Amino acid sequence: MKRILITGAAGFLGSHLCDRFIKEGYFVIGMDNLITGDLKNIEHLFKLENFEFYHHDITKFVHVPGQLDYILHFASPASPIDYLKIPIQTLKVGSLGTHNLLGLARVKNARILIASTSEVYGDPLVHPQTEEYYGNVNTIGPRGVYDEAKRFQESITMAYHTFHGVETRIVRIFNTYGPRMRLNDGRVIPAFIGQALRGEDLTIFGDGMQTRSFCYVDDQVEGIFRLLHSDYVYPVNIGNPDEITIKDFAEEIIKLTGTNQKVVYHPLPINDPLQRQPDTTKAKEILGWEAKVDRAEGMKITYEYFKSLSPEELSKEEHKDFTDYIK
Repeated sequence: MKRILITGAAGFLGSHLCDRFIKEGYFVIGMDNLITGDLKNIEHLFKLENFEFYHHDITKFVHVPGQLDYILHFASPASPIDYLKIPIQTLKVGSLGTHNLLGLARVKNARILIASTSEVYGDPLVHPQTEEYYGNVNTIGPRGVYDEAKRFQESITMAYHTFHGVETRIVRIFNTYGPRMRLNDGRVIPAFIGQALRGEDLTIFGDGMQTRSFCYVDDQVEGIFRLLHSDYVYPVNIGNPDEITIKDFAEEIIKLTGTNQKVVYHPLPINDPLQRQPDTTKAKEILGWEAKVDRAEGMKITYEYFKSLSPEELSKEEHKDFTDYIK
């Protein structure tokens, strides 16, 4: 049985990856310090013989006993609210954490895939974004802690590949959504759905003409699975190129939820990207992958998930208390 370590296992995307690799017959070792993850996302796996969980912070030395065939590095805060509240931790998990896992991959002779992001492109001057585009990032802006952590992560990963011969893969993830997203994490889909369910006005930052391209989680997981098992070592965009303005998306949410909220406008946050659309040519050519789930279908499933949350969860204003982590 192949053994795989998945960091950030209790997070939104990490938990879905655990499910997929369990289904594929792997022995899955989940690791998370739970700073933004939630054990609820993986509690259904605890009873399985081919799953174990380590409560551990990967910015500290990482030890996993026994054979290890693969590592998926998905540990990182991934919400704009998180970057502002825990900026140092965001930088550390992308730098020290990545360094620790690359060292583990080298010692175990394991293949490692790291989760990069469309945020490496910053507020792009090229549209759609191809993997060859170097990006337009403000290193000292409020989002810089995430963008630069991920850019460094890519650099050190390639250095371990070229210098030490470690088998590495890099996925650049574009906006992904689906069940298990945190309700109040500041991203547009949970924000809009949460507001609609609570009967609040939908909040748009800026004029609403900025664009996003939303990829359903099952499609994203499939792309990651294929990339891990491919022979391609350079970054690959995985995302859905179906682009929509935030203003139009707000109208879709109102229609989906059957509510009649007003849309209210607030100033755009600093360095918030105005356009986001992946060029997925490489994913198609190299992995034979493309997004299959359209937004209407994916959003319906996601809405059903958020509707199933308890009134207490729905009414939570503070998405996470980081006090214990930043003393």
